[in-house]
Amino acid sequence: MIMLEFSLVPLDKGPSIGAHVARSLDLIDKSGVDYRFGPMGTVLEGTWDEVFGVIKRCFERASEDSDRITLSIKVDYRKGAMSRLTEKIEGVEKRVGRKLRT
Repeated sequence: MIMLEFSLVPLDKGPSIGAHVARSLDLIDKSGVDYRFGPMGTVLEGTWDEVFGVIKRCFERASEDSDRITLSIKVDYRKGAMSRLTEKIEGVEKRVGRKLRT
């Protein structure tokens, strides 16, 4: 399983891209892939084909009405590891000794 963090930004849509982010998150949510979104990017967890399939759909949707897009991707692979979206956070919270804002 991999965890993949990405940020997809259409550069020709002005200073506010919330509507475009919402479109991507709608695709992600409907995909069935486990995810967490944040103010600067979204993290997906699944197989290589699953998560890159979601990224491809998000990119294709954005490219329908955008002439310039930046896409940043960071991948973390750990053989046999699953449910790291929650376990990584829980592990840090255990070390800190309290719940943290996520």
